[in-house]
Amino acid sequence: EKAAEWVNALKLYSVMAQQQVKSNAITFSAAISACEKGGEWEKALWLLKMFAHTEVTSSTSIRPAIMHNAAISACEKSNEWENALLLFSAMELDGVEPDTISFNAAISACEKGGEWKKALQILRLLVQREVEPDRITYSSMISACEKGHQWENALQMFKAMAENEVESNTVTFNAAISACEKGGEWEKALNLVSMMAQRE
Repeated sequence: EKAAEWVNALKLYSVMAQQQVKSNAITFSAAISACEKGGEWEKALWLLKMFAHTEVTSSTSIRPAIMHNAAISACEKSNEWENALLLFSAMELDGVEPDTISFNAAISACEKGGEWKKALQILRLLVQREVEPDRITYSSMISACEKGHQWENALQMFKAMAENEVESNTVTFNAAISACEKGGEWEKALNLVSMMAQRE
């Protein structure tokens, strides 16, 4: 079904181009999002490039970052973390301000690529830009630290989550517990298990 979505989206785009129907931001966004869901990161990048070099009709009903976010997510889901970060870095060059979803997708790409240091750099940039982190931000950061055997950083993220009044869930608890386990910090792991049990 997901594969059919991006195939149909590209067919529709092709028909529109052949019939010289003007595409708009919503058209491109829908096609890129379909590619993201289908894991077709290369096609998502191609569409984003096409959008940048095509005269499109303006639309006020779509957020400027949405197409970039979908393309970054397509790379992230395909474990193309380097391409995801290139896209993220290029946003400002394209005159697009990264939002929370942009940062989350970039951090998640680093997490999947085992690049916890780069994930931390992106988080610092998020703080500098005064972009609001959410549960996904912290969950991805904790997972990145856990995969990088950085239990102290993972617990710092977990603590920052509470300080910023972002509610933790099973995913964040499990990632933090796993980080402590990998670091041989079994007492801290047991404390987290106890905290999780009290919340349920």
